[in-house]
Parts: sequence; C-alpha cells; structure tokens
Amino acid sequence: LSYDAPYVNGSRWRIKVDAKVRRDPTNLYFGITEDTLGPLRLPSTPAGGPTYEKFSDFESARKVLRPGGPGEAAFVTDALSNRFEDSELMLNLKADYALGKNGRWRVLGGYEIQRLDYKTFQGRDASAVDPVTGAATTAPNGVSLLARDAATGRATGLDGGVISILQQALIYDTRDFEPDPTRGVYFEIANELSNSAIGSAYDFDKLFIQAKGFKKLPFGQRTVLAGRVGVGNIFGSDAPFFEFQDQWSPDGSVNALGGARSLRGYRSNRFMARAMWFANLELRVRLAETLIGRQRFALSVAPFVDAGTVRDRWQALNFDRIRSSYGVGGRLAWNQSTIISFDYAQSKEDSLFFFGLGQAF
Repeated sequence: LSYDAPYVNGSRWRIKVDAKVRRDPTNLYFGITEDTLGPLRLPSTPAGGPTYEKFSDFESARKVLRPGGPGEAAFVTDALSNRFEDSELMLNLKADYALGKNGRWRVLGGYEIQRLDYKTFQGRDASAVDPVTGAATTAPNGVSLLARDAATGRATGLDGGVISILQQALIYDTRDFEPDPTRGVYFEIANELSNSAIGSAYDFDKLFIQAKGFKKLPFGQRTVLAGRVGVGNIFGSDAPFFEFQDQWSPDGSVNALGGARSLRGYRSNRFMARAMWFANLELRVRLAETLIGRQRFALSVAPFVDAGTVRDRWQALNFDRIRSSYGVGGRLAWNQSTIISFDYAQSKEDSLFFFGLGQAF
C-alpha cells in the first residue's frame, strides 16, 4: 500500500507512506563477495569443483543427485540451494521539502521499520536427476549456499529480526514528467542508517549516489535517449546479507546487481558485494499512439545496454571485470503515467524476459 501527497496543502512538502506485507520463496543467493563475478559454482562446492559459464548448464547440474554431507539426507539435490524465502512486514514514512525558487532541489528524511524472517529449503523435496540413468525424480534438498555462508560467518542475518532505519537524501530533479520523462536530469545522494540505538538488530550504513539523464532527440514521433549511472557502498561489519540485495533510492530501490532494475540479462542478486557501480543506456522510440474511448495508449520500443561490477571495498571499484548485457524492451503507456514494460535481455551467461510496471529507470 502506498500514499503519495505532493505539495501538501499548497506547500513545498511532499509526504509518502508505504506499507508492505510480503512473502517471497523465490529469492536468489549466489554469495556476497566479489567472488560472485566468477563463473557459477555448485552450492555444495562454493570454493572448488566444476564451474559453469551458462546458467542453463548450472541449473541442470544442481539437480543431479549427490551423496549427502553432514546434516543432509543420504542422497540430496541442490535444485533449491541457491534460493531462500523471506517474509517481510514494513512501514516507511518519508517527507521531502523543495528548496529554492523553482524547487528543483529537495531534502528528504524518512524512517523505516521492518520485521524480517528468512528460511532455506534444506530437507524439502525438490527436482532431481539420477546421475546414472538420467531419470527425473525427487529428493530432499541439501544445505543451501546461504546456510553454508551463515555457518562459516561469511553471511550474517539469516535469523532476520527487526530493522530500524533512518533515511536521508539530497535530490536535484529537472525531469519534465517523473513517470516517463523526455528531458531533464535526476541526481541524488541517498543514505540509510541502521543502528541498535534506534532499535535495529544490525548496525550498518548504506550510501548510494546516482544520476539519470533524459534527452529528446530531433527525429521520430517521440525518441528519447535515457541514461543512468549509480555507485553504492555498505559500511559496517555487522551488515546483514539481505542489505546487499539492493540500494535504497527515494526514486525506487535498485537491485544490486542483476535483475530487471539494474543488470538485465543476469538473475536477481547474481553479483553482490559491499561496493558496486552500474550504468544503463536506453533509446526509447515511440512507434504508435491511439485513443480508445477516453483512454490514450502509446507503444514504444527500447533497445538497451547495461553494465556494472561489484567489489569488496569501494576503494577497489574500477573498470575491470565489468559484466554487461543488452536487449530490447517494449513499453505500453496508458494515459501517460502508467507504463507497462516488457524487456528481453541477453548476457554471456543467460537470456531473460522481464515484465513489470514503470520504466527501468
């Protein structure tokens, strides 16, 4: 549920309230260090064993039955060993104030409280393949990669808990139309502070800086060149694994790194570490526009390129080991502000299709 009230009572204040009750059993985990930039490895051999350049080969290999290890059944599958389930209760309150004569600068303050619970799928029956006959079967799932990282201390936060966060942001925004701009820039410095002093189970600080630019080109019915670059870092040795999954932004959180909002062509959470940068470039070309009754619809196509990387230390961020993807998207605009997006993306590892609401950025 969301409530958004810009210019409250004709003032310069904007108030936003968000509440969420969510349960998601499809979250992915491949690790939380820059080692994730390497090829895919089986959850049972995270530091050795075979590697896989293609996600399809990796997915097939995870299903092959293997002898169980300590705490596992006699024979297990790893079909669900890169997945985990999260349950979330969340309330977020934000207020921003427009500065200056034209109100392009804004300062924002917010507070968020969450109750989070996590579990893995060890022992649950899952798809399996007999390594001798190749026959499909089922078997208990083995120990997940997340549970292995939690047991060794590499990842904290599997027990979940209460997260209490103070949010701050400085924003500069000249976009002509927030949901689907044709010109202008958007720049922000956003920060989230979690600390036991305000009732949080974990101490950490997340800093994210991003810039977006939009330029209408002088050809076609409506052709817009859109670009974005972002850089973020998580401070604090107590930062839980789930905070590595995204970068908070008042303009919409960004998966870090992989998925529909950052590096299309790779799975969500494919590359995670404390520091990251990414960039996106799209050419949004309107193909047709029509009225059906009183409803206006417009169809656009959007070829795109995404790139980015992650590091364990922000000081090590550079242009080495960049991961990239490319693709094409379709955009269906309904009465201008509602955008339905379809994206097909390819990388050297995978091919993915995404469906959602709103522009990618």
